[in-house]
Amino acid sequence: MVENDKPQPQLAYRGKHYYCSVDVTLAVIGGKWKPAILWHLKKRTLRFSELQRKFPGTTRKMLTQQLRELETDGLIRREVFAQVPPRVEYSFTDKGRSICPVLDLMYDWGKQLLASETAPEAQVKLIEGCAAGDAEAE
Repeated sequence: MVENDKPQPQLAYRGKHYYCSVDVTLAVIGGKWKPAILWHLKKRTLRFSELQRKFPGTTRKMLTQQLRELETDGLIRREVFAQVPPRVEYSFTDKGRSICPVLDLMYDWGKQLLASETAPEAQVKLIEGCAAGDAEAE
């Protein structure tokens, strides 16, 4: 009998080990705000204050943390302009643009789920998150 029947991690990214590339993807874009941040940046560069208005349910600290993590993973670029008041803009990098097809599939899947007869509890008017940007990003 094998002493350890657990599958061993086969993938490594940024010093952590993963069992599957989906796990790696979720480690990079997972979380409450990251997919929606990426969705809004998909269409155009946004200032921090614009992003803040799109996510009234998050704190400045949480939004900043999520943006920093996306920047660290190379998906977005942060550009600071030397002016008063300071202006900070966020945009996709080439690496970040590569996630757009995944975001499009997530968007389509969510729309189908909301429209399906199997999810009547999901038939609600969305107020925050991607709902505000659906018309813009399509």
